[in-house]
Amino acid sequence: MATKSKKPEIIADDAPINTQDQIYIKGARVHNLKNVSVGIPRNKLVVVTGVSGSGKSSLTMDTLYAEGQRRYAESLSAYARQFLMRMNKPDVDYIKGICPAIAIEQKVITRTPRSTVGSMTELYDYLRLLFARIGKTYSPISGELVKKHEVSDVTDYIKNLPAGTRIQILVAFRRHAKREVKEELQILMQKGFSRLYGKEKEGGKLLRIEELLEEKKPALPKETYLLIDRLVAKDFEEDDLHRIADSVQTAFYESEGDCLVETDGSDIQHFSNRFELDGLQFEEPVPNLFSFNNPYGACPVCEGFGQTLGIDADLVIPDKRLSVFEGAIAPWRGEKMGEYKEALIKAARKFNFPIHKPVTDLTEDQYNLLWTGNEHFYGLNEFFKMVEQNLYKVQYRVLQSRYRGRTTCPECGGGRLRKEALYIKINGYNIAQLVEMPVENLYGWFNQLQLNEYDQQVGKRILLEIHHRVKTLLDVGLGYLTLNRVANTLSGGESQRIQLTRSLGSNLTNSMYILDEPSIGLHARDTHRLIGVLKELRDLGNTVVVVEHDEQMMEEADYIIDMGPLASHLGGEVIFAGDYPSILTDSKSLTGKYLSGQLTIEPPVRTRKWKKSITLEGCKQNNLKNIDVDFPLEVLCVVSGVSGSGKTTLVKQILYPSLMKLKGEFAERVGQHRALKGALDDITQIEMIDQNPIGKSSRSNPVTYIKAYDEIRDLFSRQPLSKMRGFQPKHFSFNVDGGRCDACKGEGEVIVEMQFLADVHLQCESCGGRKFKDEVLEVTYKGKNIYDVLEMGVDEALDFFKDEKDVVNKIRPLSDVGLGYVKLGQSSDTLSGGEAQRVKLASFLGKGKAQGHILFIFDEPTTGLHFHDIKKLLGSFNALIDQGHSVLVIEHNTDVIKSADWVIDLGPEGGAGGGQLLYAGLPEGLKKVKESYTGQYL
Repeated sequence: MATKSKKPEIIADDAPINTQDQIYIKGARVHNLKNVSVGIPRNKLVVVTGVSGSGKSSLTMDTLYAEGQRRYAESLSAYARQFLMRMNKPDVDYIKGICPAIAIEQKVITRTPRSTVGSMTELYDYLRLLFARIGKTYSPISGELVKKHEVSDVTDYIKNLPAGTRIQILVAFRRHAKREVKEELQILMQKGFSRLYGKEKEGGKLLRIEELLEEKKPALPKETYLLIDRLVAKDFEEDDLHRIADSVQTAFYESEGDCLVETDGSDIQHFSNRFELDGLQFEEPVPNLFSFNNPYGACPVCEGFGQTLGIDADLVIPDKRLSVFEGAIAPWRGEKMGEYKEALIKAARKFNFPIHKPVTDLTEDQYNLLWTGNEHFYGLNEFFKMVEQNLYKVQYRVLQSRYRGRTTCPECGGGRLRKEALYIKINGYNIAQLVEMPVENLYGWFNQLQLNEYDQQVGKRILLEIHHRVKTLLDVGLGYLTLNRVANTLSGGESQRIQLTRSLGSNLTNSMYILDEPSIGLHARDTHRLIGVLKELRDLGNTVVVVEHDEQMMEEADYIIDMGPLASHLGGEVIFAGDYPSILTDSKSLTGKYLSGQLTIEPPVRTRKWKKSITLEGCKQNNLKNIDVDFPLEVLCVVSGVSGSGKTTLVKQILYPSLMKLKGEFAERVGQHRALKGALDDITQIEMIDQNPIGKSSRSNPVTYIKAYDEIRDLFSRQPLSKMRGFQPKHFSFNVDGGRCDACKGEGEVIVEMQFLADVHLQCESCGGRKFKDEVLEVTYKGKNIYDVLEMGVDEALDFFKDEKDVVNKIRPLSDVGLGYVKLGQSSDTLSGGEAQRVKLASFLGKGKAQGHILFIFDEPTTGLHFHDIKKLLGSFNALIDQGHSVLVIEHNTDVIKSADWVIDLGPEGGAGGGQLLYAGLPEGLKKVKESYTGQYL
């Protein structure tokens, strides 16, 4: 089909565009956008909303940000541009008034275990600088402050002596091991020294080196010093001070760091320019000493990771609910090794050790005693040392391997730094102690920091930067995190809000920030604080464009753009652009109808009653306060609470691994709790449906994940042209050689590695990005080849394949969970966390009933969903429950909480102020709980 060539757009449009006030996009056609033209007001907070797949990201990320990035690339040197010139221009007529663009996406941007919250926010870099500049070094032996004397310290001391004081600058006379005294004296003569000073009981006497050399065997007093200089204290002139400084410098040089000042023949004052005390040599504080990514500062044992391979305490004492007497210590259970346990039990009364108390209830000192031992019994450390000495015997090798695992580094205690760095403190705290504090406590510590005037002047600018960043972390609702939290354990929303902190710290102006759902993972209570941060960014003179579904965010926005009307090929138009009051009365806007209450997500008329449940008792992991929780089965159960209140700890660190271990499956470490009881036999399988990517390979996509691609490949291999050419289903796969493009191996793009910028993805020139060889693409079904099919949206494909029941049945669940807009062949790594999670849900919905009773655990499944799609998602949950399964959801969304059959609310605060069970029951009862923030927002 011949396409009509587009006329180049003439800029002189009917209405002149004022680019001072707005960024104007004309004729955007990226993905499903239908020739969209829209103005975005500058220096305002703009929310772009609409159902999932309506074209929000196409407009913001793929058009606006892509063009901003491309124009930046054009400003680079010709050398850099030779790699970048092929950065494709988005399909848009023109964009006027665009400013430099910064995209803050909702991806966990780092996978390395070296990256932490502190390094991502740059807070740790400022802390390193602060400790290097104003940190004081204390000796671990005496606890005294370690000082190093400069030349100026000695001259100041001499300057302040009373006039008339006789002063001698001395250093100890040292003899080289292989030299005679005479030889030593000759060397001193050659260096230009002429006198020694011998100390005796009633004073001292000067000895001339020349005279001593004339003696056959010169005899020296017991205490002999080399005299550097003599003077009498007075009101010193400038020249005198230069002479004193020279003499002191010579003394430090000759003695390798010592200088003695004797006054009036009796009192000797000792100065040292070596950084040492108590016989220890200390490191001078420099920023790299505090860096665990630098070999100079990293702990030599764990190389800055904070963990090593060693004896894993959780494997040694697997069940902390048992006492020592009941056999809590696993390696001491047998007959032979049981002797160690017997020795402890017999000796326990001598030092008051409670052998009948569960290990979890022991005090820290009592628990440590099990490892260190004392004169009455061998501790676990000694026991494993003995095992190590006997590794030539096979049974000891087996014993050791059974208890090895990742464990806190014994050298740095998980602090990641060499011990010399931890001797340096500010107000009694070293840097490792500060990064272990939750951010909210750290904020309090910095507010109460008392410094002397000198330190205040030196640290003023650094403290300002630290204060600003810590406050922003609090404002974006991350006060419960610690700075040493490893970055790859953060959720997408947390990671995004950390990047936001870094952007705010850089104080840029006249830029455009594009954020992808920053409110993800935030409780309604914290969203308004986040809005405050975004407004602060706007007030600096930036344009803030937010892709968002949150009602609060829309209410506070200066301008709203609603995309729609529906998803995929039925979307891609601007339905509404204006302020919040106007959208409420707009008849076309689906978002407006939900906001004004014309359309609502109705809670179920009646909640399901439950008969069976599983119960966790005595949950104590992280901030949980020894709580007992019932999880009902065969209903929709929601766990809610503010960010950091303990929801993830309860469900993902205790419940899920406990159930997995019970079923004999592999699981992470089980968090601390007393017992797991209830209808455990009723559950045949546990599925954690989280937001991790569905595939590691860039060739993985939704249709391969839900196993629908097999049916499509079979269909294409049955076409007449395939049979003539001998094509089998494998020829339509991009994972094996045969039909796929040989140049890009079925990727459709080639990656150019840039040394100094992010890698650039370029379309494969051989296949034009179509992934397959030309002869394979000539095979068609209803006029479409395999590449065209992979480019279809799910809803479009349902229509296209309506005659092929097998294909339709496989892909329909994707539409049911609200992913009708996703392309069948869309690469997994371009799916958001929420989309990946819903693809996993679809794969289960597609399997039907014959699966036993599965407990599904969802972690914030409404991520990235419009009100309209949440309705669909709740339908999918009900479908799972109707199939006889149980659904447990961690969620902040009030519509989901209202629709639950049972709500478990934790709180009241995040971090140390949380971890209590505030409420468990029907959703309407939660409104009456005064302490619950969730109740207030219902």
